[in-house]
Amino acid sequence: MKITGAEALIKALEMEKVDVMFGYPGGCILPAYDPLLQSPIRHILVRHEQGAGHMAEGYAHVTGRPGVAMVTSGPAATNLVTPLCDAYMDSIPMVAITGQVSTTAIGTDAFQECDTVGITRSITKHNELVMSPADIPLAVRQAFHIATTGRPGPVLLDLPKDVLQNTMTWHWPTDDEVADSLPGYKPNTKGHPRMIKEAAKLMLAAERPVLYLGGGVLKARAAEYVKQIAEMLNIPVVTTLMARGAFPDSHPLNLGMPGMHGTAAAVTAMQKSDLLIALGARFDDRVTGKVATFAPEAKIIHVDIDPAEQGKVRKPDVPIVGDCRQVTKELVKALREMLDGGEKQADIGAWRSRVSGWREQFPLTYDQSEPGEALKPQYCLEMLRDNAPEDTILVAGVGQHQMWSSQYWRFEKPYTWVNSGGLGTMGFSVPAAIGAKVGCPDKTVWAIDGDGCFQMTAQELITASLSKVPIKVGILNNSYLGMVRQWQEMFYGERYSEVDLGGGVPDFVKWAEAMGCVGIRVESPEEVEPAIQKANGINDRPVVVDFRVAEMEKVFPMVPAGASNDDIMLPPSQTAKREFLR
Repeated sequence: MKITGAEALIKALEMEKVDVMFGYPGGCILPAYDPLLQSPIRHILVRHEQGAGHMAEGYAHVTGRPGVAMVTSGPAATNLVTPLCDAYMDSIPMVAITGQVSTTAIGTDAFQECDTVGITRSITKHNELVMSPADIPLAVRQAFHIATTGRPGPVLLDLPKDVLQNTMTWHWPTDDEVADSLPGYKPNTKGHPRMIKEAAKLMLAAERPVLYLGGGVLKARAAEYVKQIAEMLNIPVVTTLMARGAFPDSHPLNLGMPGMHGTAAAVTAMQKSDLLIALGARFDDRVTGKVATFAPEAKIIHVDIDPAEQGKVRKPDVPIVGDCRQVTKELVKALREMLDGGEKQADIGAWRSRVSGWREQFPLTYDQSEPGEALKPQYCLEMLRDNAPEDTILVAGVGQHQMWSSQYWRFEKPYTWVNSGGLGTMGFSVPAAIGAKVGCPDKTVWAIDGDGCFQMTAQELITASLSKVPIKVGILNNSYLGMVRQWQEMFYGERYSEVDLGGGVPDFVKWAEAMGCVGIRVESPEEVEPAIQKANGINDRPVVVDFRVAEMEKVFPMVPAGASNDDIMLPPSQTAKREFLR
């Protein structure tokens, strides 16, 4: 059967069970948009190609399935660079399809031509310029296979216009054909049995162990086995920004988030530990602080499916390359066999007591608003949290609001937290929330944004309105680039350079209404809960709540960039007690 390359592309996506894609048509990709008219695949028309990429990410975050974005050549493809890099750094499975000028025009500086493959080579797990329509089915199968196996990540297919227009004979590659076409791609998933046994021995011998969970725990669907390990050995747990929800916040072993804006208990426990069991974590600089002083007495067990992460920042004592789910399952088995065989775990009672003391002495705290004062952003988040329907998905942009969200929300289940971790992409929240809602239409999705982030991609609320995707957006509006202002206050002598966003402009309520959303403004504490309840009750269109919050509020605790975690800065009300952290 002869079909066009474009028809082959859409059919291949259907074969991969793609149910939705996010995109924006244009010249070179137009042939692929024609067969979409007869396809069951839902296409969501975005307002900017960057939005398509972030929507694909949000969809992938909550479903575990690859998000698909399709755009044309040139500036459309370059507008995908940011979400591709974001997905690459946060290990998000994503397939990007870009149009390209005809094969005969490549290299001539034709209209809307750019070297998409060259530009995206360093920010994709794999990319390919497909030069024949006959190659499209295999290229699509390879793309989905590579995006979802090993360490997940984005894959890009660049399709010239004539390749989409020319005909081919349909053939859907078998699993064996896909494997044979990728001879060098063989992710190691099992983990070495000897290393797993060595890790189990170290875990039983440790007197001050900490389970250090990264986003890889969620990518591998390993949360159940991690919980078994923690409860079997009573080991305190820290969950990084990318791992929030991998271990219940309400669990007595959970110390919260480590790192630059982590809890004092989590940061200090890592520093004082004698064993860090790093599961799917990459020793990010925001967690380690000054590497030379990070957890100086700790031995390291490092489980990661990406061999490149082993020893990249901190040399492990026991490196285990493998899928986190498979490795933790084997660790549970090895630990049980050792304990059943008479081996004893070291007494960690004193350590547990010490860690519990830190958690009790240094809870997250902030000064409540006095009558007539501006709203506190932390209070808004507490109210959002306490009034959230069960299984609400929280999506955050980047900055102060992201940190407050990760601190003050309670994450009890995996895949209820979506944010940009590694790249720190402003403008991520609104489109990612749309993608998350499309992926989980029966769940409430709240996007928490700052007024700076919101203005970067707010046009995608038009997409949400017209596509009937009723997300809810809470803007913590302080009229500043809040995190930059905080750094300027603390480290630049209060020299506020280009951080004032001009309070009152734009009017976010009117803006929301203009985009087909419900707009609500909140200016006092007594208005917060009624506004949230009103927003939760509206499910036929997007809602934007403009929380006018205190301008000068800061995020604490804080480890200054490049400083040692030992130098953690506490809220003013706790500073006098910092000797308890020694």
